[in-house]
Amino acid sequence: MNVLIVDDSKAMRMIVARTLRQMAVAVTSITEAADGSDALPLAKAGKYDLIICDWNMPQMNGIDFLRELRKAGIRTRFGFCTSEATPDMRVMGMQAGAQFFVTKPFTADTFQNAMKAA
Repeated sequence: MNVLIVDDSKAMRMIVARTLRQMAVAVTSITEAADGSDALPLAKAGKYDLIICDWNMPQMNGIDFLRELRKAGIRTRFGFCTSEATPDMRVMGMQAGAQFFVTKPFTADTFQNAMKAA
């Protein structure tokens, strides 16, 4: 599985990558981006099986990034990994095309359960 992790925190990108490796997920490659504006050309050019994205980031936030992906016809499986996940945010994210939400802090089990539920 080729994964794109989008988060403005380098430490969080590393934690998400480590968590994916701890799960029973066959990760082939992990690409990182600091925000939606950095991730958009990567997502358009690359072939990713999964995009995991923070909501609050500079330049382009997660929901705007997701909307741009869907507008471009990119249907890659998408999940938010964010410290804020209000009911309104969850509805907005799902309506935009997200398949799951993981709330920080998380464990490998909660991350895996969120992905399986999707």
